Amino acid sequence: MDETEFWELIDSTREAAEGDAEDQADLLVERLVQLEPDEVVDFARHFESRYNRAYLWDLWGAAAILLDGASDDAFDFFRCWLIGQGREVFEGAVHDPDNLADLLDDFDEEVDGDAEDLGYAADEAYEQMTGTETPDLGLAPAPAEPLGTVIDLEDDSALAERLPRLWDRFRE
Repeated sequence: MDETEFWELIDSTREAAEGDAEDQADLLVERLVQLEPDEVVDFARHFESRYNRAYLWDLWGAAAILLDGASDDAFDFFRCWLIGQGREVFEGAVHDPDNLADLLDDFDEEVDGDAEDLGYAADEAYEQMTGTETPDLGLAPAPAEPLGTVIDLEDDSALAERLPRLWDRFRE
């Protein structure tokens, strides 16, 4: 599975689920089990590499703004949700998290920003298909700390200064 096929699966399941992250994860599992096990591993590799790439201080700050605070787990689930939003939103946010001010149509912290189940879709599909756990993906370990300049996630003025457009649109 190449990168284009990965994003097509993400986009088609998001559209079919009408943006509901839990439904998207269920649909993703349904579609993945129709593939070959090696393709599911490829999908998992694409997902995990993007998940790790999004481990950025500024993106954690964006999650804190959008979710009105973001613990370690909340940021993990936010990164899954971000991947689930598709290539344009994901790449734009990783390039500059303040871009989320323009990339998101709207955001409801009660229903958006949490897609934990998307992070497990490939593992679930692989296990259904083979009866075994997903093999090692052969990726470098995730960084121990987010990349970029540390930001105090509890300091509203620091968040507003670092991500001004996002702050103005979603917090003021």
